[in-house]
Order: sequence, then C-alpha cells, then structure tokens
Amino acid sequence: MTSANDDRTLLIAGSYTAASGGSGEGIGTFWRDARTGELTPAGSLALDSPSWLTPHPALPVLYAVNETAEGAITAVAVGEDGTLSALNSLPTGGADPCHLAITPDGRYLFCANYSGGSLAAFALDQDGVPTVRTALVQHRGSGPKTERQESAHVHMAVVDDTGTLVSAVDLGTDEIRSYRLGEEGELIPLSVSALPSGTGPRQLIRRPGTSHAYIVGELAASLVTVREEPPGTFTVESSVPATLEPGGENLPAQLTVHEDRLFLSNRGPERLTEFTFNAALPQAVADHRTGAWPRHFSFVGEHCYVAAQNADAIQAYERANWRLIGSYPIGSPAFVCPWPH
Repeated sequence: MTSANDDRTLLIAGSYTAASGGSGEGIGTFWRDARTGELTPAGSLALDSPSWLTPHPALPVLYAVNETAEGAITAVAVGEDGTLSALNSLPTGGADPCHLAITPDGRYLFCANYSGGSLAAFALDQDGVPTVRTALVQHRGSGPKTERQESAHVHMAVVDDTGTLVSAVDLGTDEIRSYRLGEEGELIPLSVSALPSGTGPRQLIRRPGTSHAYIVGELAASLVTVREEPPGTFTVESSVPATLEPGGENLPAQLTVHEDRLFLSNRGPERLTEFTFNAALPQAVADHRTGAWPRHFSFVGEHCYVAAQNADAIQAYERANWRLIGSYPIGSPAFVCPWPH
C-alpha cells in the first residue's frame, strides 16, 4: 500500500502475545520512508499471537493465525490509512496454527496446525472472508529427535501456481505431504516425500522457473535442495549447513529467494546467511548479523527488515552493506512484510 504521500509504503508486523508467552500486543503497522527505509509507527490491532500473516491476492484483507492452544484464524480489513479492523475468526481444528497460504484466485486459504499436526482448508467468500472449513487432514508419525518429533507437526502449507496443489511441510515426521484441492475445497492425498531422518523440515520454497525447491531443516540446521518431479513429489539432491560457519545451537527459520540470491535466518547464531546458486545448488557466501532470534524477515526496496523476536524489535538494514539504520520496538515480533495493495 502506498499512501497519499508516494514516498511511504505500509509494513505490517505480527507478534507473540501473552496468550502464548510473548510480550506483543497483536498486529502492528508502520509507514516506511522509501528513500531512507526508516519506519514510523502507524497503528495496531490487539489479537492473540498473530505469528504469521498472509494478504489476499487482490482484496484489502489480511489473514492472521492465532497461534494458541485453541487455534484460530482471523481475517482483518486493512484501510487506506493503514488502520486495521477484525472481520471474523474461525477455529482451525488444531492447536498452534503457525502458517497460512492462499490460492492465487483468492478462493481458498490453508492453515498449518503445528501442535495439532494437521492441515486445514477454508473457503473464502467474494469479500475475502472465511466462511467455512472445507477440509482437515490429520497427519500421523514421528521422527528420531523425540523432543520435537514425538508426533506430526505441520509447519507450512505451500500452494503451487495453479492453486490446485497444496504441499504440507511436516517437521515431526520428516515428510512433505502433497494434496490435490478438490472442487468443494477437499484435500485429496497425492504423494508423500521423505526427507533425511531428523531433518525437521520447517519451510519449503520453490525457485521460480525451475523444478527445484529448497527446504529449511530446522532440527538438522540444514538447507536441503530438492527436485520436484512430478509436481508435488520432492526428491532430495543435496544438503548443506544453514550458515557459512556452522557450529553451536542453531534453529534456522525463514527462507527467501530474493533476486538471484537465497537468504536464510538462523536463530542462535543470530544471523541471516546469504547463498548464491551454483546451478541448482546453494552455496553460502556471507553471514549477516542480526538481533536476537531472527524469526522472519522481508526485503523491501534496498532494505531488509528483520523480526528479531527476542530483541523485541523490527530491525532495518541497508541491503548493500548490511548497516543497521533503525530498530523499532515491538514486543516478540514473529513476522514482518510489506502490504502489497
């Protein structure tokens, strides 16, 4: 969103609140100065632990998980002036929802229930409001790292460009489970792709224009390269450390392909690691320091904004030299992104 002043765009941040042990208030908005990258607080909406946010592809509607034991999603209207207002909430059918994805046509929304170990689908009406849960698929299984893999833990839902294929990343079972989306919003099992034991997959992103995708191995502190052939089936090609200088406790989190580079945030080492591509394979070339527990980040123009969860701040860096240009207080931030509308 660009304001009446064309030099400003809106950034939106989600945080952990007291409902799940955090210190945040809900969703916060900031106006970004396009020239300097500096942020000015704009507004907020009290909401239980909106730790992941996803915009509607065409409408001024934002979707938030409520990462709590009860588990819910909330639809939020975003005003031209950056103000937020809740539209409705629906239960997700599983505890601690942590990720959302939407079909390109804006008809269906998918939710990964982490503790619940399930994937949910919701129908959206013409105004982008969730109306009914159309599917709930329960995963079963476990992995070798018993403290985190005692049962299924769905961490991400990934929708392909056609909007008909949904892949669920399961940290607990070391699997990617893919589904076809039916005409009534049902999830039809398609394939199961196994990853190396103990990987603990957290996220999967496709590299546009290729058959390759990349997976964050949270529990193995790794970055896994896979080939997707046929669609929805993933075969491992390589695995490399998540940082340029591996060692010590590391729980990698967010993965982004930006221009011709790949970036991965690492919690523990407190850095964003930058990778180039050697053909399909990523190669670490730089570690960029961040504040404590960089859970999520976004590139906007010539700047990178990092949700440093344990620093209680959104940090702004110049992309060219990784100079810190500002630190903006917000309790337990878990997500930050530009508003696209």
